[in-house]
Amino acid sequence: MPRVFRGWWVVLGGVGIQATLAGVLYQSYTAYVVPMTAEFGWSRTIFAGVTSLSQVETGITGPLQGWLLDRYGVRVVVRAGLLVTALGLALLSFTNSIPWLYGSFLIASIGATLAGFVSITTAVVNWFERRRATALAIISTGISIGGVLVLVVAWGLTTVGWRATALASAFVVLVVGLPLAQLLDSSPEKHGLRPDGDPAPAAGTTPRRSPAGPDFTLRQAIRAPAFWYISLGQASALLIVASMSVHLVPAVSQSIGVPLEVAASAVTIMTVMSFTGQLIGGYLGDRFSKRAICAVAMLGHAAGLLVLAYATEFWMVVLFAVLHGGAWGVRGPLMAAIRADYFGRLAFGKILGVSNMIVMVGSVSGPLIAGYFADQTGNYRLGFTILAVLSLLGCLFFGLAAKPKPPTRLTASAPQSAPVG
Repeated sequence: MPRVFRGWWVVLGGVGIQATLAGVLYQSYTAYVVPMTAEFGWSRTIFAGVTSLSQVETGITGPLQGWLLDRYGVRVVVRAGLLVTALGLALLSFTNSIPWLYGSFLIASIGATLAGFVSITTAVVNWFERRRATALAIISTGISIGGVLVLVVAWGLTTVGWRATALASAFVVLVVGLPLAQLLDSSPEKHGLRPDGDPAPAAGTTPRRSPAGPDFTLRQAIRAPAFWYISLGQASALLIVASMSVHLVPAVSQSIGVPLEVAASAVTIMTVMSFTGQLIGGYLGDRFSKRAICAVAMLGHAAGLLVLAYATEFWMVVLFAVLHGGAWGVRGPLMAAIRADYFGRLAFGKILGVSNMIVMVGSVSGPLIAGYFADQTGNYRLGFTILAVLSLLGCLFFGLAAKPKPPTRLTASAPQSAPVG
């Protein structure tokens, strides 16, 4: 019986860590807003500012994270990130002021950044080429699985309270995340393998060059217009994605008037659709134009948010979840896959990290725009409408993101392997 290609174990570890971080932090934060607002009376803008601060942190940390991945390897960086995430969640349970809320969430966010998307994606990109979109789609399902776990978090919030739930979440990060980090390897070359499980080239032969083309350095990638168009397109999508991480549950509770557990089920429906979309996106992305798929997905993001903005019954919330969740799922894994196809593996971590500095414009401004107009008008209708219109720019950006010409310096050999750690 043939052995399972080691790259799929890397994918499995990535799925588990993504699910853990999404379930206890990223997607569950919107559920914390309701009980914390009831206890402290803080405005929606205050809570939106927490998420925006974490997105600024992600953008600033990105370039440093790329360097750390090259220097110490994926496994070491992820382990350190999980420890810091647990510390932040534990501190969150003692929140009694706005500065403490911001500080504890910032610590948790720094840890989740180090342990999350960029690190795991960098590892997976190194292990796959022909099936890259599929592999990235599978690790993205971890975020969807984490969204389902929001129901567990919501149950904890209503039964034992938000403080005990935050403390328990810190424990879960350590118990679940640290063993999974052991599965993460930085590159196949350290094990005498090639991406996709291809055999290593015989001695004295030239290694097969990646079908994605020669590798770009960070400087060469930044000079390519496609680098900026892809980054701006993703930023347009995150205007909505980041806003929903803060405002979805409060918006549903306010507009439909349902209990917290029912409102939180909107997150679950959205993430189930995202899970389905990720699998579809991975299949399509390995066969058709990734940028065309992303441009179409942006229409789903915008249409879904417009439905939510004017929702008066729960079936409209479900329609939003189908449109937005499906679009998010299809587009999400292609963000990394298209960068790897265009720019190669050599400096992927650095390229993705620097790109996040541009992407954070959308993830920072989206929640703040929605929160500001909700505080000013008493509902989310105007803010959500503005975000839906702005997100349509993503269709244009992805349409313009043509594949760049190969750089002058061709890299025929495989990239240098980072330490496994």
